[in-house]
Amino acid sequence: MFEVKVPELGESITEAVIVRWAKSEGEAVRRDEVLLELETDKASTELPAERSGVLHIVKREGETVQVGDVIARIDDQAGADGRARSSAAERPSAGDGAARPAPAAEHARPAVDVALLDPEAPRPPELGDAPLPPRDPAANPLPSRPVGPLSPAVRGLIEEHRLDPSAIQGTGKGGRITKGDVLEHLESRETEAAERGPSAAARPAPERIGAPATRPPEPKPATAGGGERIEPMSRIRRRIAERLVAAQHTAAILTTFNEIDMSATMALRARYKQQFAERHGIGLGFMSFFAKACVVALAEIPVVNAEIRGENVVYRDFVHLGVAVGTPRGLVVPVVRHAEQCSFADLEQEIARLAALARDGKLAPDDLIGGTFTISNGGVYGSLLSTPILNPPQSGILGMHKIEKRPVVVDDQIVIRPMMYVALSYDHRLVDGEQAVTFLVRVKERLEDPTRLLLDV
Repeated sequence: MFEVKVPELGESITEAVIVRWAKSEGEAVRRDEVLLELETDKASTELPAERSGVLHIVKREGETVQVGDVIARIDDQAGADGRARSSAAERPSAGDGAARPAPAAEHARPAVDVALLDPEAPRPPELGDAPLPPRDPAANPLPSRPVGPLSPAVRGLIEEHRLDPSAIQGTGKGGRITKGDVLEHLESRETEAAERGPSAAARPAPERIGAPATRPPEPKPATAGGGERIEPMSRIRRRIAERLVAAQHTAAILTTFNEIDMSATMALRARYKQQFAERHGIGLGFMSFFAKACVVALAEIPVVNAEIRGENVVYRDFVHLGVAVGTPRGLVVPVVRHAEQCSFADLEQEIARLAALARDGKLAPDDLIGGTFTISNGGVYGSLLSTPILNPPQSGILGMHKIEKRPVVVDDQIVIRPMMYVALSYDHRLVDGEQAVTFLVRVKERLEDPTRLLLDV
């Protein structure tokens, strides 16, 4: 009997929540098939099976588990015997609406049937390619267009909320529906319901497929005056709140500001962006310019790339660059490893890859740990000026902002230039004001004369 344990989930992460079991109690599973989805305070992680066999669930959906906990067992000695076959045979179809008899650990979520572990049986299709369970045509008509394969996380959300996949606009590769697309669709549906009035907004969510038809809706908290909706904070949002408060309490955070004339960088980008895209298959954005400028400045002012560890200071000869990404579930900061070794194309491709994983909730724990310095771009939301908060244990974070044309004095003449305010928040316990200001000036100098980045001067 093989024990399925909660793996190491990354730096400082000790627990997670079981969001969803992709397999059911007693179901036959194959090696590398997705068993369940875990949500930590930083990201969601799908856990694959390490062995083939019959699954026996120990921890239920919604339970908080610790790293190293046994959450299931796989009977890797079971083959296509009566036990596995009977488990599959006794499960009713997802659309019959009747409650099925099951052990305490089994859940109402319908399973996707897979072939039993018969060596002669053909290998089943991938989970994402399996057909959706049958639905009531009147309640949820069949899709009017093909939607392509669905990942386990996407399928779980669609089944839970009784959604029509053809009504969801897919933004993934080839129009594939991502988890972020489903969450955005649900959010827009809630917004429309709220605009129609309290009665529509307060309408209970549809029953989960396979749940008892007679189950009464759970009451929602309400206030005497109405017009309010109370929802529990997600685990990620709670962790974000905890870390931000902890950063304010443990570090001496100070912020220094400057402004950058973006004319030269914008002209260089406009001149070469088409050739860059044709050559490298990725757009040339401003983030790679800022990343390059920060790498150069960190080499000159290494204390901004250092951290306090106990009573010691840890200096680094490398830059693991954190790039803040907004997602439907909150802000995450995936890390570009060894940014000092990356070209402009390398930076753009890696940032795009990590951002897509973040929006889909597919970041691995290793994608989120080990950052030494962070860049946050509030300008994409229209922010003109802000004071970013440190991402502990880092000692510095650069805040980018909106580019806005403003009158400035150049050679005693008033001219209109595209300007950006930038902010550096730093840990004053380690970084002196002179070092922080010098760092920001070095970033400004490289962006106002970006050829220096290309010539390394």
